[in-house]
Amino acid sequence: MKAERASKVARGEATVTALDTVERVADGLRIPGALLGLAARLWEDNPPTPHREFDDGDDPMNRRQLFRGAFAAGLTGAALTALTDTRQSLNLALASDTDLAGLADLETAAETYGYGYHGQMPTRVVADLAGDFTELRPYLDTPQPVATRVRVCRTAAQMAGMIAIVLHDLGARKEARKWFATAGTAAQESGDRQLHAWVLAREAMVPLNYGAPQAAARLAEQARFAAGNRPTAAATLSAAVAARAYALSHQHEQARQAVRAAEVLMERLDAGARADTWLTHGEQKHHVHLSHAFTVLGDTRRARQSQERALELSAPTSTMTRSLLTIDGAACFHHDGDTEQACRRTIAVLDSLSDAYRSGLVHQRAMNLYHSIPDRHHHEAVVDELRDALAA
Repeated sequence: MKAERASKVARGEATVTALDTVERVADGLRIPGALLGLAARLWEDNPPTPHREFDDGDDPMNRRQLFRGAFAAGLTGAALTALTDTRQSLNLALASDTDLAGLADLETAAETYGYGYHGQMPTRVVADLAGDFTELRPYLDTPQPVATRVRVCRTAAQMAGMIAIVLHDLGARKEARKWFATAGTAAQESGDRQLHAWVLAREAMVPLNYGAPQAAARLAEQARFAAGNRPTAAATLSAAVAARAYALSHQHEQARQAVRAAEVLMERLDAGARADTWLTHGEQKHHVHLSHAFTVLGDTRRARQSQERALELSAPTSTMTRSLLTIDGAACFHHDGDTEQACRRTIAVLDSLSDAYRSGLVHQRAMNLYHSIPDRHHHEAVVDELRDALAA
């Protein structure tokens, strides 16, 4: 490489993109492959002979004398080589001293959060998540080997996505979208396409549940594209969310196609992808999505089947999920002509919940049911009771 071009690269006026050039630069400047996304260079384990003159063991006096001799003639190539070797050895030491145990703890924490609320208040969960999320910052502020940075970005995407999920459940949809954007950026940097698809599918549930189903359908289709055709948790979730979005957009044929795609993918999922976590797609969550899709489509028979199965699989502490399923069931009563029963069941759900659960997603789902009741019924006492319960 000519000096003129090297100067342009140094000033940011030109770039080096060819792999063979990057490899030659790495070898010439003794940059470890891990720091450039390359395989370990041959010299990392077997330093070439010319550089052994600076390998003086652990004797500080010898090292100092060698440096003085190297610099005696000025800033020569040999002197710069000695400095480069010293700097790179420190970089490697810094990289190897990364608190990988701490990172492993955060990865474990992300997995634990993935199991959901477990009876805890959403506000408690999001507070704990945010506290652990801040501990990822030091790993991003310092140079890391590529493999370590991938792990950090992957964990950051998972945690940011779960913070967004809780904010969505609490009704803070604007903040949820911002956290999903952060999660998407981290997922893209991690290079994990399935994780990115999961983030997009989860983000689609914000406009889906808060009155913008067409925007939700667009996001869900982006998620389906990112996930591809393989039977993965993200691909199955994306299809299920797309089905709900299309149903709410009155695109019934597209909704049924998405349901069929989700069911086919679900049948092919392996055991790991079927785990009951926020990060996977278990049978319980699958039926929660189908319950809503079939309810909106007016297929009350299949909606009730999914509701019953989801309730069987839901733990007693799954307060929010059980509430949403019960409201879906109430909507089925309304669709079948029993509006009074629909209202009473929804009122019972709202009355049974603490303030932490009465707002946000549960309130929105109940409000959707209320708005679906024709005006001619609004003079009825039970409909008034539902309106009062929602206002409370």
